[in-house]
Amino acid sequence: MSELNAALDDKAKKAAFEGNKLAKRLRHHVGDAINDFNMIEEGDRVMVCLSGGKDSYTLLDILLGLQKSAPIDFSIVAVNLDQKQPGFPEHVLPEYLQSIGVEYRIVEEDTYSIVKKLVPEGKTTCSLCSRLRRGILYRVADELGATKIALGHHRDDILHTLFLNMFYGGKMKAMPPKLVSDDGRHMVIRPLAYCREKDIIRYADWKEFPIIPCNLCGSQPNLQRQVVKEMVNDWDKRFPGRVESMFRALQNVVPSHLADTGLYDFASLKTGDAPFEDGDTAFDKEEFRDPAPDADDVAAAPKKRTISILDSRPKETDCGA
Repeated sequence: MSELNAALDDKAKKAAFEGNKLAKRLRHHVGDAINDFNMIEEGDRVMVCLSGGKDSYTLLDILLGLQKSAPIDFSIVAVNLDQKQPGFPEHVLPEYLQSIGVEYRIVEEDTYSIVKKLVPEGKTTCSLCSRLRRGILYRVADELGATKIALGHHRDDILHTLFLNMFYGGKMKAMPPKLVSDDGRHMVIRPLAYCREKDIIRYADWKEFPIIPCNLCGSQPNLQRQVVKEMVNDWDKRFPGRVESMFRALQNVVPSHLADTGLYDFASLKTGDAPFEDGDTAFDKEEFRDPAPDADDVAAAPKKRTISILDSRPKETDCGA
């Protein structure tokens, strides 16, 4: 019996070690994204959109952790939109949010009936559902005085959006980590932009978040996004490092080597006697190496900001001593 207890104890210690290691990695990814894109500033009121899925739970949890040690002061309010889907467990999120002591707002709007009424059977509901949800969340952000709206999209979501726009929209367009909302009045941020979905899945399992599935869109077959997701996941399994390399490409765009005349002034190109910075080695055969298998082994890019949200606040000293 003692051997069994010892084995269980070792297993628990190993799980705790791996969980803490994973938490540290996600925390640094979120901190780096916040710093690189200046997502959160002194005095911000961040509205975290909580759906009940693994991504938004992880986002809220990591931001709450960073809030305690960040060198700047900012507040957090969690917001959930109850869209009145049949069978939605209304008690789960309020109970969870109360248990962690975070300020929150539950917004009840029957968008489910509207979507089911307007979208023909068999058609995807995501587009209309997201438009309705977006308008409501903008309104709530105004009511709460939120200066930033935080969404739980991660690195994989950004890549999936890139391929969806390429394959179906004819655009080289992804999902930016930070942007101004379409009404021009709100700043939307995606602090999980550098986080891998597989890490978020493991983290949500470790933290045992009370996950609520989306029955409105999650059950729709043959969604284009799901097809792209399966394609990228297959690449990740067969070619380790490829997904990391593709994401780095989004951060290393060379406009002179694309074909957008609005982005680069091809018409005004002139030759000269001096070396040209954007000059092409047209007659050379370009060589490519296999990407690094693990993004965490790649050296981080130089930080643009001198103060990191990962830095701890200086401890107060007793001047009267």
